[in-house]
Amino acid sequence: MLCLSRFRCVSAVTLFALLLCVPAVRADESADLPYHQQKNLVYAEVHGVGLLLDVFTPRSQPNGLGIVDVVSGAYHSDRGKLRDHKQAQMFDIFCSRGYTVFAIRPGSIAKFNGPEMLENVNRGILWVKEHAKEYQVDPNRLAMLGASAGGHLACMAAVSAADAKSKTRVKAVAVFFPPTDLMNYGGFKIDISGEDQLAQSIRRLITPKGSETIDVSRLDELRTAFSPARLVKPGLPPFLIIHGTADFMVPIQQSRVMVAALQKAEVPVKFIIKEGGGHPWPTIHEEVEQMADWIDGQLK
Repeated sequence: MLCLSRFRCVSAVTLFALLLCVPAVRADESADLPYHQQKNLVYAEVHGVGLLLDVFTPRSQPNGLGIVDVVSGAYHSDRGKLRDHKQAQMFDIFCSRGYTVFAIRPGSIAKFNGPEMLENVNRGILWVKEHAKEYQVDPNRLAMLGASAGGHLACMAAVSAADAKSKTRVKAVAVFFPPTDLMNYGGFKIDISGEDQLAQSIRRLITPKGSETIDVSRLDELRTAFSPARLVKPGLPPFLIIHGTADFMVPIQQSRVMVAALQKAEVPVKFIIKEGGGHPWPTIHEEVEQMADWIDGQLK
């Protein structure tokens, strides 16, 4: 594959990898985990496919607050991605603070394109709000989390609910290394009609299933409409974005442009840069603790 630069070559290969299923490492299970886990609750059915979530309720005193965790890596939401979040200690850290975590799985690229996954995220948010009383959480004080593809979908759900009266609006958004701009990935404009892996991966994500032939202008519309950094409006909830400087899967430029857009719209945003951090990094639980501290400040 001919690339304009080494970085663009890496970006093309790594975004392509985002659309592939990567095996997850199983986290060690413990008998004294700080949560109870309900597995595989069906929150919606789409195209004959049941969409699933797991609920992690704290063993200690609940604080009445809920977290919507968008579980998607490489635009796949199998249980391996859920184990990745366990390995990062997300459920341990939040449940030990009294949060109830709803880990929603919005479907995978084999069956859903990106906009359909976004709709599935919104279905998950609505399910959580409809069942808030059952789980003793305040439906008006929810935070939404995500990492990588899950971070992209969380950002999209947030910018799509800019209206303060939106039924899918949350109170705070916290994400790790999210793709945010499909028009300019890693600082390079993308020839969306090209046959390189980067262009093919984006087309697969944004186009309706079975629509292989769409003109370039329409493709540009579709990828702009799925680039949260280009959709930011004033009045969005506060954001926390965390990204590593050595991330060659999703370049840190993707978070920088999102932060710049939020700042321009005067939306509160905190940006944490992890020096040398990849995708992810071995000590990411430390940043999950910082994320929990930030969410404490937004919801309590």
